[in-house]
Amino acid sequence: MASPPPSSPSAARLTIPWAEQLGARLPPLLVEAERVAATVMPGIHGRRRAGPGEAFWQFRPYVAGDQASRIDWRQSGKSDRLFIRETEWEAAQTVALWRAADAGMAWRSGPEVPPKQLRADLLLLALAALLLRGGERVRLFGLPRPFAGRGALPQIADSLGAMAPTPEDPRIARHARAVLFGDFWGRLEETRRALGALSAQGVRGHLLQVIDPAEETLPYAGRIRFEEVAAGLAAALVPRVESVREVYVERLARHRAGLAAVAAAAGWSFATHRTDQPPEAALLALHQALAPQ
Repeated sequence: MASPPPSSPSAARLTIPWAEQLGARLPPLLVEAERVAATVMPGIHGRRRAGPGEAFWQFRPYVAGDQASRIDWRQSGKSDRLFIRETEWEAAQTVALWRAADAGMAWRSGPEVPPKQLRADLLLLALAALLLRGGERVRLFGLPRPFAGRGALPQIADSLGAMAPTPEDPRIARHARAVLFGDFWGRLEETRRALGALSAQGVRGHLLQVIDPAEETLPYAGRIRFEEVAAGLAAALVPRVESVREVYVERLARHRAGLAAVAAAAGWSFATHRTDQPPEAALLALHQALAPQ
């Protein structure tokens, strides 16, 4: 197989109840995101590109949810489609964010580490806080308009549940940057297809693999049942997990190398973050990865 199975033994499986409303955890999550952003802020430099870029623009197809006032009627009159005019500055100063929300992201190996989705949400909001403080615009995949201004962070948090289920969005304009958060344990072809489509739109960015430490080390012993938490990855009962650890680690390394190669081929960067590591280091690295080349 192209990817290692997610480490989700029933003996150590802890998840967030999906019936719990996202809003119940937003206030403390926002406070923590602001704290992480404030910790990193002194060590970063501005990302703004030189030049206003207001004299250069591009057209993109109108998508439901766009403001009618932004339609360029002259360009639209040349065909049977509607077009939005977006300046190069607007696109270059916009960062689009997405995080996976599948069942596998709700998993954690024990109470000492957060669920992967909670850590991904924290990093997404902390990065958004940094970008908004820097005067840049932030948009979430699937939402019609970007957010701007330091006061927009609560709106971004409230909109997490409305994010597109997959990292696809024709509204994201050329020259924009993007960051995708997820464990990316699915087939490499899925990631290749998603990044290829974004690259074809002229979007470049960063892929951050958020994983539980147990998924990297497989620290279990004896008889373990691995549950199915991702499509295409069947449940399995392993009589002696120690006997498969070496093969597992090798497959994980091969899958991770594949993700790095897929990202590089699309002009993206790639990194891994473990949920037992401080979020500040990952946030600083993310901000640096978005710096103009």
